[in-house]
Amino acid sequence: MDFSIFIKVFEGTGFLNLTFGNLIMWVIAFTFIYLAITKNYEPLLLVPIGFGIFVVNLPMTGLMTEGHGLLWVFYHFTIDKWDLLPPIIFMGIGALTDFGPVLANPKTLLLGAAAQFGVYIAFFIALMLGFNLQEAASIGIIGGADGPTTIFLTAQLAPHLLGATALAAYSYMAMVPIIQPPIMNLMTTKAERKIKMKQTRPVSKLERICFPLVATGVICLLIPESAPLMAMLMLGNLFKECGVVERLSKTAANELINIVTIFLGLCVGGAMPAELFLKPQSLFIFCLGLVAFAFSTLGGLVLAKIFNLFLKEKINPLIGSAGVSAVPMAARVSQVVASKNDKRNFILMHAMGPNVAGCIGTVSAAGLFLTLLK
Repeated sequence: MDFSIFIKVFEGTGFLNLTFGNLIMWVIAFTFIYLAITKNYEPLLLVPIGFGIFVVNLPMTGLMTEGHGLLWVFYHFTIDKWDLLPPIIFMGIGALTDFGPVLANPKTLLLGAAAQFGVYIAFFIALMLGFNLQEAASIGIIGGADGPTTIFLTAQLAPHLLGATALAAYSYMAMVPIIQPPIMNLMTTKAERKIKMKQTRPVSKLERICFPLVATGVICLLIPESAPLMAMLMLGNLFKECGVVERLSKTAANELINIVTIFLGLCVGGAMPAELFLKPQSLFIFCLGLVAFAFSTLGGLVLAKIFNLFLKEKINPLIGSAGVSAVPMAARVSQVVASKNDKRNFILMHAMGPNVAGCIGTVSAAGLFLTLLK
């Protein structure tokens, strides 16, 4: 019996081409999927990202082959060439976002800005470690805990780092409940964590409608490079608040953002074949991303404590840690930590102010980097 045909068929499979690097990436992929399913950590993102990492590390599939690979086509035309997916994601985020807490308490805008502290800390550390300006900016923006903004900036400044920076950003977004509480407890006293805040004032419909228009005009005039993300964020919010385009608002907040999230996750995962991802610089990026995220949390907490030196009505400094852009998880973590110290203390809506302000802060930081370095 001639076994040559069977040997030829077997040689044409991917089994003989599996590498140790592929297996390591499978472990990373399955870890992401496990965390999404069993821990409910950002499942809408981690499931497609994890699956993308898994399939791109199946040898001989050609999914990222330049010119015709399926994931390459998705990645090239939606991120690499046009950088299209992050702005569309932001339109959906805008349609899901309530800026009322910011309007009711404008001081929270400053807390959102302070929570970008880690972005610049990580930027300068990355420079000292030998990364160039564009790479350092792409690493620093991880501190904003905003995956789409990280992808948007990295795709333009350092596309070769996209897989590592995007994976780090989404990893730390998912691990907000693990990373933030120790920092919050370290930087605040039990008495501070028990501070109760008064209910915020009602925000009128006129204010809600005017905010996305004014914010778009002011921020895009100050930082024009932020326009793709900022304009789409505020367009989605205008859909939500104006009350006359309910179908558009629901589409942006549901079907459209869900479709784009699938493609974004697959593209991020597809950008991480073992031969590109398993390098020492990826480990540095992960470590620097954690530093950025920790200092961003710290920045919001410290500014909130400084506010309390001058305010008659004290604010709970835990809301400052919500100034990172992981909406609404960071605000929920602030509530969880507060309730552990006093079950009757409800600060969630107060924490949402810095949380949504953090989205604006991270986009502004990315726009500033693009203005200076593009």
